[in-house]
Amino acid sequence: MTQRFHARTSEVGGIPVARNLPTRGRRQIGAWCFLDHIGPVHFGADDAGLRVGPHPHIGLQTFTWMIEGELLHRDSLGTEQRIRPGEVNLMTAGHGISHTEESVFGDRDLHAAQLWIALPEAERHTESRFDHYANLPCWQDQGATWTLLTGHYRDQSADTLQFSPLVGLDIDCAEAQEIELDLNPGFEYGLLTLTGGVDINGDPFLTDELAYLGEGQSSATLTCQPGTRLLLVGGEPLGRDVVMWWNYVGYDKAEIVEAELDWEAHSPRFGSIPEWPGERLQGPASPWRR
Repeated sequence: MTQRFHARTSEVGGIPVARNLPTRGRRQIGAWCFLDHIGPVHFGADDAGLRVGPHPHIGLQTFTWMIEGELLHRDSLGTEQRIRPGEVNLMTAGHGISHTEESVFGDRDLHAAQLWIALPEAERHTESRFDHYANLPCWQDQGATWTLLTGHYRDQSADTLQFSPLVGLDIDCAEAQEIELDLNPGFEYGLLTLTGGVDINGDPFLTDELAYLGEGQSSATLTCQPGTRLLLVGGEPLGRDVVMWWNYVGYDKAEIVEAELDWEAHSPRFGSIPEWPGERLQGPASPWRR
């Protein structure tokens, strides 16, 4: 049976976002462990847009899918990369990295999905890196535009770096349309309505409602309203829950506390971003510190 999860409103970089993962009753979908839906939003002439100052990550990949507008990414590896509509930014934190994100000056619109992928326990200390994907598989089928963000779907493959079996798929329906969606029975899946509305096997879902499809299914029938855009995420279940606090992902509380202390101490582990004109972000202290 399809489960329904409602987003809660949070704030990132000065703008409200719809947070869909983690949520009460569902912390992960495969290795996907965090999902924010940003926008669509139009900034006024006096708005600075999105501005997220230097902050750390461990044990994960940050995954940004840009639908409208542009963002500028900088990180402690020295990366400076704009992301435009139809592109993915993928940052592998591994043992530790820090980064910033901000709207591009003069860009008044923003619509994006930002996700985290938990690294497998054996890979959680892997070397940090950044990858940008400007040319993703995109095709027309069943009256919709499909873009494969990561993994494999039917005869399409994306070369997006993975550490565990995953899939990410954007489905854009300008007109009312019924779609047959192929699923891997070995994966668990979530389907988020970004705009519009969709019936999933007869159950209606509205914008910012996350449908958890579970495991063991080979297909789903989607009936899309006009102007519906969907984000499908799926993957093999990790087999255990990760530990998350602020911007850290790990497999025990001690490594989260260690990362907190390293960030507060300005450890070389997280480097620096000298181009950022403001202060570093400081997260709340975890409850596991003594």
